Order: sequence, then structure tokens, then C-alpha cells
Amino acid sequence: MTEPQVRLDLQRRQRLGMVEAIFGEHKTSEQIAACLSRLEAAGELALVTRVDQAKAAAVADLLSNVQFHAQARCLTLGDPAILLPALGEVVVLSGGTSDLPIAAEAALALRWHGIQSELLLDVGVAGLQRLLDQLARLQRAKVLIACAGMEGSLPTVLTGLVPQPVIGVPVSVGYGVSAGGRTALEGMLASCAPGLVVVNIDNGYGAAMAALRILKAAITGEAAVNQ
Repeated sequence: MTEPQVRLDLQRRQRLGMVEAIFGEHKTSEQIAACLSRLEAAGELALVTRVDQAKAAAVADLLSNVQFHAQARCLTLGDPAILLPALGEVVVLSGGTSDLPIAAEAALALRWHGIQSELLLDVGVAGLQRLLDQLARLQRAKVLIACAGMEGSLPTVLTGLVPQPVIGVPVSVGYGVSAGGRTALEGMLASCAPGLVVVNIDNGYGAAMAALRILKAAITGEAAVNQ
């Protein structure tokens, strides 16, 4: 069978300021390696999400210059973008350590775009004092990404405490009726905290790109005001 043709977006970074991302979960190692080779030939960076260790090793056998980020379950090609302190910092929070893979995906995607980020783990509302103890630290961030499974209440509580944009990421962690993250998603969508932004289940990459757009829009607005 002939492999389906992949049409890579080689102008995404120039058009949107975003590195081309490849969803690797349902691609073969050969397909991923072919995509990365084309991106490298075009002088582009690349980020491959949802890759397990076995598939990462198979891609590394085909390409020598890829790096596997085990916590984030991602592959990268080349060096990350130069940090841009003027854009500000993003803090990525997780309700529990079980949310780490999604939080790490968001943090890696930010770093690959030159955004400084920090992971703040295990600050879920089951022990609210853990979150309250970090409020002074959170005030220094421009955007917050909150990853939470179970009932997904962390983003709602956080949005009621701080003025910055909060992006909620429902995570597919939890017993029974958590339904693979569906309960967390619906809880965030039904949040009573005004202004909470919510992305799809386990979409750490999407949350990072939303944060990137917010930061770039803020810088553009400040530049226009100062002209």
C-alpha cells in the first residue's frame, strides 16, 4: 500500500510564529522520520507530540539528531528557539503528579517557541493550602496553564484568585465517572469563574499555543500604544 502523502506546513513559523507540530500517536516511526527530514531540509524546527519510548527509539534509529523528552512524550528536532524574556513567563500548574505528562508537553511546547515557563506540580484543590502558598509566585507570570483531571476544579479556583489569563487543560486522569477526562472538561466548561479558557482533553500543546498567542498579542498591543 502506498503511504498517504503528508503536506507539511513549512510556512507556519513565518505566518503564525509557531513551529510545525506533528501528532505522532497514530503515525509510524518511518512517517515521523520522513516528516522530520523534510522539516530539517527546509531549515525548520519541529515538535512531535504523543510518542512513546519504543516509537522514539525507532525514529532515533532513522535520524540521529532527534531528542526524546520522556516526561512530555515528545520528540524534537534541532535546538529550541532563543528565549524571548520580553514576552513574559508562563507557569504551568498541575492538580497532581499524574497530570505531569500533559503539563510537561505544554512546558516543552512553550520552550520550543522561546517562552520561559515553569512547572508547578501537585497544587490541586484537595489540599488547597498548596495552591494558596504559591500565589505570590503566580503573580509574576503573564499567563497560567492549569492541568487537572478528576473533577477538574483547579482552573476554576485559580481563575477566581488571580487576574492573569488562565487556560484550563482537562486531563484524562481519574476513577470511573471521570470518563477519561470528560468530567473535567465539562466541569471547566461549566465554570462559574468568568474568563476561564478551556482546551480539549490532554491538549497541553494546544494550551501552550493559546498562551503564545496571548503573549504575542499583548506585546503587539503595547508596541502600538507606545508609538
